[in-house]
Amino acid sequence: MNIPNKITISRILLIPIFIILLSVPFDWGAWNIGESELPISHFIAALIFIIASTTDWVDGYYARKYNLVTNLGKFLDPLADKLLVSAALILLIEIGLAPAWVVIIIISREFAVTGLRLVAAGEGIVLAAGKMGKLKTATQMVAIAALLLHNFPFSFIGFPFATVMLYIALFFTVLSGYDYFAKNWHVMRDSK
Repeated sequence: MNIPNKITISRILLIPIFIILLSVPFDWGAWNIGESELPISHFIAALIFIIASTTDWVDGYYARKYNLVTNLGKFLDPLADKLLVSAALILLIEIGLAPAWVVIIIISREFAVTGLRLVAAGEGIVLAAGKMGKLKTATQMVAIAALLLHNFPFSFIGFPFATVMLYIALFFTVLSGYDYFAKNWHVMRDSK
């Protein structure tokens, strides 16, 4: 249990706090931002999401810099990302900030890739995230943060940045899923 893995676990432990902030109807008020309102509870949830997302970069950087990459880390890091992103996307549907069909596609891709990783693990192969998967995760996290912030600060100029980023994230989610299966199809083909 090295430091990068502990950082990854801290990301997982932030998820319940994030869920509570978006699920419990806290009446802490709201700020008017452009043409919409930003509930303070959504703002705090966005900050927690951003902190949790930042730990994704920190643990990876620390693991590579100090040669602390482990199989546990290769497993935990994408799992933590999937848990955080899935929780956020499902809650964004509940609060009316994301369309369900987009969330279904994104989460379906995550299940499919996790399934491929499980098959690979059964064969003794650990499949680490590639560059395309990291780009997918980055765009998802930017989109989710922007949606949680109700498009702040772009709401002041009327540009739907959060929505545009959600569709960019969807594009990279589908593309990276295709890329992941194309590069690792031999695992499914050769499995016993």
